[in-house]
Amino acid sequence: MKPQNNAKPGDYVEIELMKKIYPGVLLENPQNEKGIILLKLDSGYNIGLNKKDISSIKIKKKFSERKTLDKKVPINLKKPSIAMIILGGTISARMNPRKGGVDWLSKPEELLKYYPEIFEKVNVKKIEVPFMKASEDMDFIDWKKIASVAKNLLNEKDIKGIVITQGTDFLHYTSSALSFFLKDLNKPVVITYSQKSSDRASSDANLNLQCAALAAITDMAEVMVVGHASINDDFCYAIPGTKTRKMHTSRRDAFKSVNAKPLAKIFRDKIEIISDYRVSNKKNKVSLDATFEPKVALVKIYPGQSPEILDFYTKENYRGLILELSGLGHLPTKRSRNSWIKKLKDIQKKGVIICAASQTIYGRLNPLVYSNGREIFETGVIYLEDMLSETAFVKLSWILGKRKTPKTKNEIGQFRKWVKEKMLENFSHELNDRLEE
Repeated sequence: MKPQNNAKPGDYVEIELMKKIYPGVLLENPQNEKGIILLKLDSGYNIGLNKKDISSIKIKKKFSERKTLDKKVPINLKKPSIAMIILGGTISARMNPRKGGVDWLSKPEELLKYYPEIFEKVNVKKIEVPFMKASEDMDFIDWKKIASVAKNLLNEKDIKGIVITQGTDFLHYTSSALSFFLKDLNKPVVITYSQKSSDRASSDANLNLQCAALAAITDMAEVMVVGHASINDDFCYAIPGTKTRKMHTSRRDAFKSVNAKPLAKIFRDKIEIISDYRVSNKKNKVSLDATFEPKVALVKIYPGQSPEILDFYTKENYRGLILELSGLGHLPTKRSRNSWIKKLKDIQKKGVIICAASQTIYGRLNPLVYSNGREIFETGVIYLEDMLSETAFVKLSWILGKRKTPKTKNEIGQFRKWVKEKMLENFSHELNDRLEE
């Protein structure tokens, strides 16, 4: 029996098949699966049903497209004002019942439609959308654009701070870049996120945004990442932008503070300060220090790896490399069939800067404990103590962007000395004398 089917994607239907009823939202059919009907069950799972086996399809509720809010964002002059920068990612996404997936919210009003609670705490005076991208599609040019927009907002007198929303996967690169690019920071710069889209009942976005809004009106002149401290909807952590890393693919508390305590614990109605921070100074005028060198790479070391990979970077005129070393700072040395020692010496003589971070994430590098570490250290590799490799990658690009590649042997020596001093200078909490859990 062929079912009478006037149902359209997005309609809530009941499909009868083999004397069993399947209720759910009708999805768009894949082009290459014309004999299949897709249904999103109430459990959230998608299933495919063979058309020829279906007895009937009953429409229980027609799909009604959500419309963008036309009214302006409400203004309450009694509340402190913040600005927002919206960049895309899951926090800017909503469910599309027709597709069974998500779409990005294309207008700020749509984003704010899902988070009315933020207006209970602050007045969102201005919203900027410089672009809408997934975080994996961003690069130094995008980070510079974000920093430029942030600088202008931070220098407006009546704005207490800014909240930036973006995707999670490479968020910690953005937070590191802004930590270095924004000079003489005078107000809070808060980056937040969500692991689940805005219109899902289990979304983490609501609490994250509420906590981010509270952080943005404090006196913390810091670039910080604010998000769930646990899998529960109880409180968030504010973490220094250079000391955070995404540590889980899907948990609410994906971001952790590495080798340092969080700056603060943020509840829906209060903030508990945990660590020292730079206090806001309204007299400061934020400027942009966003020079960068794109020819920098992050290379993970593994057992048996050939050092010939360095020839590629030399051929392609890379100026700097961050090597993710094992443990206290090791890679294959003279005892290995693939010793890196000679190649490290040769490439550094040509002016390439090589720095080391640890792939263990937690802890501090120390090349002097074992003989193989000392061999590597003696080649001139710059050991970056407890700095995260992602932060090191951004920082090295930022440092190298300030000077051109030297040519003579003497110039190369002086240049390496200057880079080492700058890489080991603590600009924005990226280095920590005392490791904290």
